[in-house]
Formats: sequence, C-alpha cells, structure tokens
Amino acid sequence: MIRKGNLSDIGHIIEITKSCAVAMMNKNIYQWNEHYPSKEAFFKDIERDELHVLEIENTIIGCITISTFMDEEYIPISWLTENTNNIYIHRLAIHPTHQGKGYAQDLMTFAETFAAKNNYISVRLDTFSQNHRNQKFYEHRGYKRLGNIYFPKQSKHPFYCYELIL
Repeated sequence: MIRKGNLSDIGHIIEITKSCAVAMMNKNIYQWNEHYPSKEAFFKDIERDELHVLEIENTIIGCITISTFMDEEYIPISWLTENTNNIYIHRLAIHPTHQGKGYAQDLMTFAETFAAKNNYISVRLDTFSQNHRNQKFYEHRGYKRLGNIYFPKQSKHPFYCYELIL
C-alpha cells in the first residue's frame, strides 16, 4: 500500500535511507552520505504533503517524494517542457532487503499516474552519474537524459537530470 507519509514515519524512513546508503557504498556508489538525505528534508516533504511511503504487511519498506517545487540546481537544465507544470521526484528509496522485487517500479508508476491524473506535463528527476543501475531504471521507463547538475556536499561527480513527458 502506498500512502502519504507522516511525522511518525520519519524514523523508519531514515533507517531505510541509511541502509540504502550503506548498500550503495558497498558497491562503490557514493551517492548518499551524512548530509543527504536528511531528516530535515523529510520533515519539509511532510510539511508540503509530498512524501509517500510504501508499506508491506504494516512495515514501511520504501518512500518517494513527489514535489511541485523546482530546486534552483535545475534552473540551468534545458528541459523538454516549460518550467510551469511539472512534478519532481526525490528521495526514492527501497530498503535493500526488498530491492529487486519491483517496488521501486510501483512507486514510480504511482508518481507518474499521480502526475498524469493531475494534468502535469512531465516528471523530472536526477540520479547519480555513478549509479548505472538507476540510470537504466529510468531510461527503461522512457525518461530522457538532459544534462548534469552538481551537489558538492554529496559528491564531486555529477548527477544526471531526466525528464518524462506525459
């Protein structure tokens, strides 16, 4: 079941994202660290009513942020659509013990369906240049890679921006 996240979910979500960070580091993917994702980011997501969690048998195993807010890092990107009516995906995470079972696909389908039902024109996101699995994941869903952005607190490597026109 996918539902809106709430403040009581934060502890579970932080545990999931920390576990994901460790799993990625074990694969030499240094995408998430002590700076990101932060509790503060999830608090903001809840405040904006943009955080969703995936529960299986009353246990939170994943999360996704579906936002209408365009981060300033995205401004230089030559997007495929105008910057007027878009959805931005952030902090998609599935606990490592549940990865590879299609749950990330479920969360993305939920986000894309939400965007289409609410008449958004596209879905935008970024993913780490060193995370080839994520790149394939989004490209197989039809996302087009458009440009690079940087988050110096996370990595010296770029993050690739993607967009899917609905």
